[in-house]
Amino acid sequence: MKYFLYCRKSTESEDRQVLSIESQRTELERAFSAQPDIEVVDVYEEAFSAKAPGRPLFNEMLSRIERGDACGIIAWHPDRLARNSIDGGRIIYLLDKKVLAGLRFPTFTFENNPQGKFMLSIIFGYSKYYVDSLSENVKRGNRTKAEKGWRPNMAPIGYLNDKATRTIVPDPDRFAIIRRMWDLMLSGAYRPRQIYEIARFKWGLRSRKRKRTGDAPIALSALYEILKNPFYAGILVWDGKVYPGKHQPMVSIDEFDRVQELLGRRSWQRPKQHVFAYTGMIKCGECGLSVTAEKRVNRYGYRYTYYHCTKKRWDLRCGQPYVEIADLERQILAFLENISISDAAHQWMLRQFAKRREKQPDQKAAQLTSLQQAYDAAKTSATNLTKLRIRGLINDEEFVAQRQDLERDQLRLKQSLERASQSDSWLEPAEQLISFSNRAISWFQHGDEQTKRLIVGVVGSNLVLKDKRLSIEAKIPFRHWKKTASRPDLCAGAEDVRSLRKLPDTASWQAFIEQVETLLGDPAFTQTLACIRELIKNHEATTLRAVA
Repeated sequence: MKYFLYCRKSTESEDRQVLSIESQRTELERAFSAQPDIEVVDVYEEAFSAKAPGRPLFNEMLSRIERGDACGIIAWHPDRLARNSIDGGRIIYLLDKKVLAGLRFPTFTFENNPQGKFMLSIIFGYSKYYVDSLSENVKRGNRTKAEKGWRPNMAPIGYLNDKATRTIVPDPDRFAIIRRMWDLMLSGAYRPRQIYEIARFKWGLRSRKRKRTGDAPIALSALYEILKNPFYAGILVWDGKVYPGKHQPMVSIDEFDRVQELLGRRSWQRPKQHVFAYTGMIKCGECGLSVTAEKRVNRYGYRYTYYHCTKKRWDLRCGQPYVEIADLERQILAFLENISISDAAHQWMLRQFAKRREKQPDQKAAQLTSLQQAYDAAKTSATNLTKLRIRGLINDEEFVAQRQDLERDQLRLKQSLERASQSDSWLEPAEQLISFSNRAISWFQHGDEQTKRLIVGVVGSNLVLKDKRLSIEAKIPFRHWKKTASRPDLCAGAEDVRSLRKLPDTASWQAFIEQVETLLGDPAFTQTLACIRELIKNHEATTLRAVA
């Protein structure tokens, strides 16, 4: 009698304890090869789950049985043949029609009679029940883990699955690199493809090595997945629901929202043949269109870069002239001179920060109390919302939508509470702003096009070019520092008196501090700080390369 030998093992958890395909074949040949009434016509080995119909080799085997190439099947166990009702019913139907004469198993005795088919159908039914119950148990376990704030499956790049605690922890090799990619995006001066090229070719970012995959450069699509994944902001989305994650967030919710806004800019999808420092930042003062740039070569072979209006308005003939980049940058440097501070003023401000840091505990306690009250109020609102749903005052859709908003607000407040408890509140951003104001001119003079673009984007807004004159408005909190000192400053000390004309007056200094305190948490201010941090990192990296 002719038989097909069928071996199957799924890569999923349902067959974790089953012998490998090679082991199944060895056991079957040992059990049936010596029997004279069995002729093995062909061997089928398939690595495919049987919980749903659609196995190609299994279907081919049954088709050949229907054509008469064989009339029996040898398998390790009935659950190797079917774990779903369609495949199991098909085998029993072929047995009823006598097309399939017999089944042989080393672990199970089968006879093609009513009792045998009844027992076979029970085993098929139990195999299906095992798969279904296993699926439900896995889903329940994943749902419970998500409700506790932990991602059930593999952690994204930048994080690791801690097998000891079954939690997710930062990857010591990649967490800082991925965070810096977010900083580049938040700066607004880098397109995703530029960030991808920097991460891959300059920083050498590669995926984590796993058993069969990994240890390869990330793809551009993977970068977009990172920037769109709310997991990095501490938000866990699982099975269509939103949960506050317990892992360490890489970015705040405000930073995540800002990146989503930046990703929505369609202009980033257009490839650029030439990269200019200030294109897209300056408007024409006559017609209001954007100012573009182009490279020119004169008859002597000298290369020049000119900025000019695009002149694409059909209803207005724009007569603005071309401006050479050297003239444009001289005006930018003059603007930076007005908002910069001297070395003496820089040191004086740092001393003022040190004095204020001594008084910080009282202010910090008040801020923490305010944030804690807001967080408690958000939790109370969530509890009240649940009560409204129980009483039937709102439907499921309203409940789910409002609950997600409240959970997002709770997570935002929790992150703010953690940052406020760990940092010096406004002092750290203020020190970064002051240090930037002291070094911006030097960085601009010695920086590349990308650095210059970052600096202009940090300090300026509403750039307008008219009659070869560039007007720039200083972003808040940057200002034109008044150089006269008030009476309290005169009593500050001999060193300060000698540098009197280089120090800001008390009113400007106090207004600067108040603005920094007000801007904390503002998305635009967050982007400004991200740009400054990136400039500082670039400067440190350049310094290290020069020393080496």
